[in-house]
Amino acid sequence: MLPAGTAHIKPEFLLPVNPPPAPDDDAAEGAPRTPAPAGGLPDGSSAGGPVRGRLTKAQKKAQSGMNKGRRFGKVRDEVELCYQVAAGGMCDYGDKCRISHDVQAYLAVKPPGLALPQPADVGNLPIPTLAGAAQDGETEATAAPASAALKTICPIFEEMGVCRFGFRCRYLAGHVRYDASGAPELIKDEEKSAYAALASAESNRLSAQTQKLLRTKKYTFAITEAYQKELEAAESAKRRTPNAGPVVISEPDQDMDDVPPADEIVERRTGDTIAPADAPEVPLRFSEKKRLDWEGKTYLAPLTTVGNLPFRRLCVSYGADITCGEMGLANSFLSGAKEEWSLVRRHPSEKTFGVQLAGSKIATVVAAAEVIGSECAGTLDFVDLNCGCPIDLVFKTGSGSALLDNANRLGRIVAGMSRALGEIPVTVKLRTGVKDAKNTVHKLMPRLAPEFNAAAMTLHGRSRQQRYTKLADWDYIKLCVDAVRAREADEDLPRVPIFGGGDCFSAQDYWACVAQSGVDGVMVARGALIKPWIFTEIKERREWDISARERLDGIRNYAEFGLTHFGTDTAGVNATRRYLCEALSFQYRYVPLGLLERRPARINERAPAFRGRDALETLLASGDSRDWVRISEMFLGPAPETWAFTPKHKSNAVESQG
Repeated sequence: MLPAGTAHIKPEFLLPVNPPPAPDDDAAEGAPRTPAPAGGLPDGSSAGGPVRGRLTKAQKKAQSGMNKGRRFGKVRDEVELCYQVAAGGMCDYGDKCRISHDVQAYLAVKPPGLALPQPADVGNLPIPTLAGAAQDGETEATAAPASAALKTICPIFEEMGVCRFGFRCRYLAGHVRYDASGAPELIKDEEKSAYAALASAESNRLSAQTQKLLRTKKYTFAITEAYQKELEAAESAKRRTPNAGPVVISEPDQDMDDVPPADEIVERRTGDTIAPADAPEVPLRFSEKKRLDWEGKTYLAPLTTVGNLPFRRLCVSYGADITCGEMGLANSFLSGAKEEWSLVRRHPSEKTFGVQLAGSKIATVVAAAEVIGSECAGTLDFVDLNCGCPIDLVFKTGSGSALLDNANRLGRIVAGMSRALGEIPVTVKLRTGVKDAKNTVHKLMPRLAPEFNAAAMTLHGRSRQQRYTKLADWDYIKLCVDAVRAREADEDLPRVPIFGGGDCFSAQDYWACVAQSGVDGVMVARGALIKPWIFTEIKERREWDISARERLDGIRNYAEFGLTHFGTDTAGVNATRRYLCEALSFQYRYVPLGLLERRPARINERAPAFRGRDALETLLASGDSRDWVRISEMFLGPAPETWAFTPKHKSNAVESQG
């Protein structure tokens, strides 16, 4: 008899071993990126051999939570070649450049070339043996398939007509020719390059000039400054009003009924106060803002670490209509941090794309929205304010779900962002409240659109305190939707999209939640991490018993998308490898439908140890992080000896139980 919460797998596929420890799903919610100690587990132990029988208290602790101190050092070539020279150009620094300009010397010691299997080749790839099942004398290298027989095609050259990495590219054979003397010459496809510059290039790249202005604090924030002056004037006027209570800007646990209406927050003037001379034009009213028509569209949630541009492209290929970049911190955007600005990059295949911001200070978040709106004008469909992240690192700064207990500040932030962004809509991602059994967001949601200019809302059906310990409360989501729709009907307001979220893992879940709660759609988070093809299931209203080979096609596509985004040089290949392994750290949790006695699967059910219908399906179900590296080697070549992958979840840092 299987314990409650266990996936019902057909007996013939079960293995007689202990179930693996459950991973911590807080990682899917949007914690900022933090580095971590390399090698071993955080408690100093190593990822040792199989653990059998009952685990000790120390072993359970070692396998729970997250590896918070991960570090991923860059793997570099033995000899560095200047990027400008490698691309066939002239170096700006000339003889003063510290990096080699000798192409022949670089090519003589460059790591071996790679070949990315094309879609037609995937079905013929040999399957690596499981890491724990390697035979005596077999090494990691021999277990991974060789790619020598594959034709070398550079994914960047194929998409853009020119490879920006030139001679540094590990797929150089795909865009090089040799003259009569044997000297190498880079190839450029002029026609494809001209087309790609208009239709295929990623957008929202921060210019060096803007980055310098941000880093030196010389960027002009006219809208933010004007908005701050209006808030100060409104605060001063309220203080001078007889019998007026004290003005509270950031008082925690403030009741929603105490929040001043939008006209007091944004537009109120004292009799002798005029708008500053350098203030922008009058802000757009709620009825004048660009409307979002999201009814019937699928929405991929902003996801920390894994929700990068290659993963979003993969989900778009499966049917995702709306995508949003990973949560970015307002302070980091304003400091010009390259890591944060990389989160706003958009691929042309993303039909509706937004950026998510997190922060607690009104001026900081509004200023970040202003610079994003200015630098990404014409390439953003919305900017989302994160009011749902439960992670301590975010919550303790007053950001994320902490804003739910500070409605005054939240309203001012949303109203300020709306003004700073002009025609770009502002959306808000929420949780039910901060504390369990104390839902509060039903008071806030009816006010977000008409009073603060929010253009759409998403509600995750759990409180901050709940994290992922209980099922999402879709009855409460319905209550909130009804409250918003009732105010819209009473005041004849434009209809705003409302999306729900929580526990959606199948087409059946999706459409049942839509029908039950009245939402316009469901924002899919963990379901997409575990099975990105869920968007195909939703669109086609079916449960897809996807084969292992079809899943491998998706992994191959992710590898290609990663190379075109992170790069095809040594550093880019291993960045792609790292994020592919991050994606596999979720995808291995998928239990094929054909193995289940009861369909569809449920997201909170733990799977006992099982084998697949073939060797590949068994490999894809492995929770051993070494097997994820082996899968990456099928598409990215052997991992360097100096490279290691530390899983985000501690449970995957311990080898599979045998």
